[in-house]
Amino acid sequence: MRISKAELFAQLPVEWPEPLLPAIRQRIGANERVIVLDDDPTGTQTVHDVPVLTEWSEPALVDELRRPGSVVYILTNSRSVSAERASAMNREIAARLQAAAHATGRRITVISRSDSTLRGHYPLEVQALQEALGQRIDGVLLIPFFLEGGRYTINDTHYVEEGPWLTPAAETEFARDAAFGYRHSDLRMWAVEKHGGALSPEAVTSISLQELRCGGPDAVAARLSALTDGRVCVVNAATYRDLEVVVLGLLAAEAEGHRYLYRTAASFVRVRGGTPPAPLLAAADLGAGDAGRGGLIIAGSYVNRTTQQIEAAAGLAHVTPIEVSTSALLGEDAPAEIHRVQQAAEAAMRGGRDALVYTGRERIAGADEQATLGIGQRISQGLVAIVQGLGVRPAWIIAKGGITSSDIATQGLGVRRAWVLGQAIPGVPIWRTGPESRWPGMAYVVFPGNVGGPTAVADMACILRGG
Repeated sequence: MRISKAELFAQLPVEWPEPLLPAIRQRIGANERVIVLDDDPTGTQTVHDVPVLTEWSEPALVDELRRPGSVVYILTNSRSVSAERASAMNREIAARLQAAAHATGRRITVISRSDSTLRGHYPLEVQALQEALGQRIDGVLLIPFFLEGGRYTINDTHYVEEGPWLTPAAETEFARDAAFGYRHSDLRMWAVEKHGGALSPEAVTSISLQELRCGGPDAVAARLSALTDGRVCVVNAATYRDLEVVVLGLLAAEAEGHRYLYRTAASFVRVRGGTPPAPLLAAADLGAGDAGRGGLIIAGSYVNRTTQQIEAAAGLAHVTPIEVSTSALLGEDAPAEIHRVQQAAEAAMRGGRDALVYTGRERIAGADEQATLGIGQRISQGLVAIVQGLGVRPAWIIAKGGITSSDIATQGLGVRRAWVLGQAIPGVPIWRTGPESRWPGMAYVVFPGNVGGPTAVADMACILRGG
């Protein structure tokens, strides 16, 4: 049952008074690199001026670890693949990271970044990392707090903000995901559910807001130091200051020899990496506008928030809406449908209008998780083919949806290393494509399906047009 955010927050203890990010940066030092394995590209939504790799050969990892900086993202897009492939991918990356760290003398910390609404291959990916890294793990920390998207964990319950209300995550449309659905909003019970009976409720612990706000980093360090044998620990958080307390306590525990793996949303990454916040980007920061050509908005996400945003963007005077038939993409008519959409998009962009290419809004699910993932992959491949065949370079691209934005970046544009510029709208990252890509130096907006208000995509398009 949803509750008033204002009323719930009024009942919480006062947050820790002291800013802790300077102390976190000092503790991290220059030799550590925080490596984020991102199961779709939306995890870059809280950071700025960091690289994101879409391939993980050992030479590429060695080269990246030799560069300056504190945070590196590796885009796995594992949420779009089978459990077996996701496990193998995490093992492969972990082994190569170990080799690259040894070759460069760098100390690495690995974060498994996933969806703030609890969808993804958990606990499988964390287990694969633990085994491949070959390290003793004292605890696995679950931290899905994501301020920019309105995701809060309070009294162990994970909430999704909807206007003035907070709705328990299991009561939202995200919990009904055909591939990664769940029944529990209490993260302790959610972990038990996801472990499929291999974990008892008593085996899952948590750090409360009362504990971290009143006891501070020392109390967190003491609680974390008591974890053993990879025990699962839920971390409550409602503000960035809460995360600062957690991370400083975590660093203290790690300095004493304790080791942890993290399954988190995007906000934790910024704090664990010691990255300061940055102002939102403006049109002048992006240099994306082009008076002669329009941009491309391509949307594959099916969540209701995306549908609202598509409707608002379609109403802009400078936008040409082009609906893609998903049934055609899944059948023999796919080549003809792809060609039709390409021609319409090219005509719009040549005329200085923005092409809004979006899949039909009916979600097509398979008989089981594997079949549903397969359908999603085929639809995404159709969108990739549309981009690959375009004869016009868009002024910029907005890709709506995690899997869509990953596939367009890696397959449609051939991106191997991009630079995260920052965000123009909270929680929506903007990349600059690398020189190896099909269209180098392009502003590429990775727009999560579940982020932003009804006009957010329209607002982003206007920013990119220079307005």
